[in-house]
Amino acid sequence: MKNILHVTSSPRGEHSHSIRLANRIIDRLTARYPGSNVHINDTVAKNYIHLNAIHPVAYKTPESEHSPEQKETLYSSDLAVKELIQADIIVISIALYNFNIPSALKAWIDHVVRAGKTFSYQSGQAEGLLKGKKVYLAIASNGVYSDGPMKPYDFGEPYLRFILSFMGLTDITTYRVEGAGIPGIMETALEKGLESVAV
Repeated sequence: MKNILHVTSSPRGEHSHSIRLANRIIDRLTARYPGSNVHINDTVAKNYIHLNAIHPVAYKTPESEHSPEQKETLYSSDLAVKELIQADIIVISIALYNFNIPSALKAWIDHVVRAGKTFSYQSGQAEGLLKGKKVYLAIASNGVYSDGPMKPYDFGEPYLRFILSFMGLTDITTYRVEGAGIPGIMETALEKGLESVAV
């Protein structure tokens, strides 16, 4: 039995290739670990606010000294961090927009990358605090970025691997649905992506 956190970032819901790919991963995981709990964090519906002037001060202020305004501001961030800490397995569905991750997912990242919560500099260098967890990336794109001439223009997966590793999440596996906008490839892109999942 595992606690599985599915972080979604597509506004297309059930029509999203990235969400359908992630759901295939989760189906495989729940078959492997019967009785697992799946929690969904829809970052589009959650609509995490962009960081403002209150956040940096609140992050550095001890929790016991938070003002009511700071507590309210950090509520969504604290909850998102708690979800990550409680998860054994994290599945993140990503549709590449303009060669990078969606803004909704970036906003979530800005709320969970927090000193003393998900990383620390206490040893004198950055140390991720979210260790011992498995991460799956379910990436969908209209182009082909896993190989070939467009590979250098995929800024999404490299960034995610870096920022997740910064928090201690180093065990990362990627699955893709790609070429969904290219005639001759798009017709079977989803099917091939779903069939590639081996968990």
